[in-house]
Amino acid sequence: MTDQVPSVQNANWKSQVYLIGGLVGIVAGLLAAYFYARASEESGKDGPGPIKSMEALSLAVAMLSLIRQITDLGGKNK
Repeated sequence: MTDQVPSVQNANWKSQVYLIGGLVGIVAGLLAAYFYARASEESGKDGPGPIKSMEALSLAVAMLSLIRQITDLGGKNK
């Protein structure tokens, strides 16, 4: 029965990983939005233009690749 209950230490490191990952994600997202808006302003446009579907697809593939690399880091600690 005790094998099914997660230990406090196990839950603690997971919470810490989620918190750090969330904060890094927020900072990275805000930084990306800032650079996107800045690039749009420097190009002399009133606002950002529409994103082409192929550009969005390439960004999605790049994000999935980054997520996979981060996942691989977690598995190498053993």
